Order: sequence, then C-alpha cells, then structure tokens
Amino acid sequence: MMAMDVVDTLRHQDALVARELDQEARESQLVERLREIYRSQGIEVTDRVLIDGVRSLAAARFVYTPPPPGLARSLALVWIDRGRILRQAGTVALVVALGWGAYSYFWVGASERAAEQARIEITQTLPGELDRAYQAVQAEARVAEARSRAGAILADGRSALERKEAAAARQAVASMNTLLGDLRREYSLRIVSRPGEQSGIWRVPRATGGRNYYLIVEALAPDGSVLKLPITSEEDQKTTVVDRFGIRVSPQVFEDVRRDKADDGIIQHAVIGQKTRGTLEPTWTVTVLGGTITSGW
Repeated sequence: MMAMDVVDTLRHQDALVARELDQEARESQLVERLREIYRSQGIEVTDRVLIDGVRSLAAARFVYTPPPPGLARSLALVWIDRGRILRQAGTVALVVALGWGAYSYFWVGASERAAEQARIEITQTLPGELDRAYQAVQAEARVAEARSRAGAILADGRSALERKEAAAARQAVASMNTLLGDLRREYSLRIVSRPGEQSGIWRVPRATGGRNYYLIVEALAPDGSVLKLPITSEEDQKTTVVDRFGIRVSPQVFEDVRRDKADDGIIQHAVIGQKTRGTLEPTWTVTVLGGTITSGW
C-alpha cells in the first residue's frame, strides 16, 4: 500500500519534478523530495521503499500504456462500442432503405409502370377501341361512302398500331367515333324565318364577280332542339361549329323562297333537307350547289 501511495504521489508530482531535475540528479533528488513530503505528513518511509517507488516510476510500471494500433485493438474497440455502432448502422441502413425504396417506386417504378401502361394501350386498349368503333360504324352505315371511309380509317389505325405510334392510333379511334356520331345524327334543315332574321343573302365573290345566293338554315333534331354542326365555309375554308349556316342555291330557288316569304311573311316550305340515321349527307328537296358559309348575315 505504501508503494502504491508513492507511485500515486509521484504521478501527480511528475510534471513538477521533470521541470526541476536534470536526468543525472533525478533519482537522488526525487527520493529526497519524497522523504520531505512524507515527513510533512508525519509518515516515516524507508529509503528502500522510496528508491523502489522512484525506480518503478522510471520504468513506467504503474502507467497504463495503450496497446499499439492493430486488428486486435480495433476489434476490441468495436466490441466495446458495439451498441452505439449498431444504432448508427441501423439508422444509416434505414435511411438507405427508405431512399432506395423511394427511388425504386417514384423513379424506376414510375418508368416501368409508364412503359407497361404504354404496352397495354398499344397492344390491347387501342386495338379493342378501334375494332369496336369500326363494327359500330358498319352496323349503322346505310351508304357505301361511310363504309369506305371507315375502312380507310381502320387501315390507318392498324398501321399506326403496327408501328407502335400510339398518338396516331388514338387519332384513328377518334376519327372512327366521329364518323359513328355523324351516322347516328338525325335532323332536318329548315330555313330561318323568324321576325328580324334574314332567310337568305347573296354575295359577290372576287374570283367570279357574279352573285352567289344562300339560304340561311338551321338543323333541328327530332325533339325540335337546334343542333350545332361543324360547317366549313367556302369563303375561307375554316370549319366552325355553328347553329345556323348558309347553303348555296341556284338563283331560281332563292327567288322562289323570297316570293314565298314576301307573300305573307311565312315560308310555307321551310324544311328543305333531311338527314336520316345511317347516312352522311342530307337529302334535299331543292337544288343546292354545295357551298356553305358560316357568317356575314
């Protein structure tokens, strides 16, 4: 116990001793210094104990010297600190897993889902829609022109599917459905004759210099409602959806309608065309010349 006391005292006084003593006089002066310390505390210590303590200090017997770096030391330190390391490793693993999951779902997964949806659309959805619309057109059509137009649209659509051009295939489906809607539409064409509204006008085209005569008509559904139709004006070739338009007629037809209205303000034979289901164009009761206009009256 006394030797341990000596070592303890020496360890705490080592810095002071190192400054005051040189290497040669270190041991003898250190022994004397220790003797004075113990005497001041009322403790008598033999020279042998003091000398052994000093020599033990010089040999660093009571000083812990950490082992040199190496695999064994590293493994021991890891084992001692395993709790903290495992917690940190778990946190890192969780963050990595969440990041990878998010990347897989939102980036890789989104791309894969989009590719799969595109494959299903081009191989199943669009072919089915195109074929169903084509069969519906064939069932509705009563004129060869409609069947011929449907066949051309079908060929274009299937060609687009073979090339895997989804946009072109969608356009083919839309065109087929538009044709189907035209075939199913029914209406009659009546000359507008309400008070304050014109029933007909004439124009002078720049190209010919002669007059073009038009009757202003509207399309009436079977329930009496006024339909809006896509009409292409022969004056600017623009197609507009309108609820009334001008149909070009011969001067004689125009004059007959003018006299009919002038007689009593009422056009007796106002209905001049009938569009039936399964057809594409109206059947006219007067001679029409085919041109149409959509504004200017």
